[in-house]
Amino acid sequence: MKRLITLFIITTAAFNLPAHASELDSLKQKLQITSDSLKGPIYTQIAAHYLGYDTVSTRRMKYYFQTEALNYTMLALHSYSAYNDTLGLRTSFNALAKVYRSQRKFSQAKWFILQSNTISRQRKDTLNIIASLIELAAIKSDIKDYKLSMLDLNDALALSLKTHDPKKESIVQVGFAELYRKMNDYDKAAIAIKRHEFLDDSLNQVTVDSVTQVNMAKTIELKKKDSILAKKKVLTSNYKRRPMLRSARSVTLQPPSLLLLSSSL
Repeated sequence: MKRLITLFIITTAAFNLPAHASELDSLKQKLQITSDSLKGPIYTQIAAHYLGYDTVSTRRMKYYFQTEALNYTMLALHSYSAYNDTLGLRTSFNALAKVYRSQRKFSQAKWFILQSNTISRQRKDTLNIIASLIELAAIKSDIKDYKLSMLDLNDALALSLKTHDPKKESIVQVGFAELYRKMNDYDKAAIAIKRHEFLDDSLNQVTVDSVTQVNMAKTIELKKKDSILAKKKVLTSNYKRRPMLRSARSVTLQPPSLLLLSSSL
């Protein structure tokens, strides 16, 4: 009976393999025919597959996915570094920080997210500066460095307010809530969550309003088109009636004597 159950589990697992498995094989084959200068993005795509380790059920398989994610991201990192591709480097740094944080290797995670933050600052990319600060704060919170974590979140909050980006501010508020929970300050955590929910509700309302405006604009446009079509139909029907009206008028305008003459003939 146990053997049957085991066989069933293996069979089910085989049928439930990720749909991207064939794509993964295709990407690995593509590496064989791709020049070194173009291999970075392919390594990143392969690494992205393994970065989904949170969806893996067994601990051994999760570790395997993490190891492969690290391997392929490192290969991508070296490729991007050789060609000074800063965006590729930042993507790699973010991926490495994620895996190392999951493995509780916080020193490595912090170092890589700092590299990501540096690139974003060099590029004056405010959105990604905020994202890296939120991640950096989370890593510092993991090691109970709450004061420095708070500083990072405050910096992220200031940037989100400066750039008038409520979506990023909402994410920052979630970071504050998580930090306050770890500090056992549940009142402030609740305030942060309320602010996050308020911002999300406002963003949703803006989306609804914009959709409504678009629909209204479409309705007005359709009405204009209908009006134009109706006018065209009227003009067309009038044009068709004109020959008939002209012939009728020519008959009615003839003198009575001519009418009588024509009838006698």
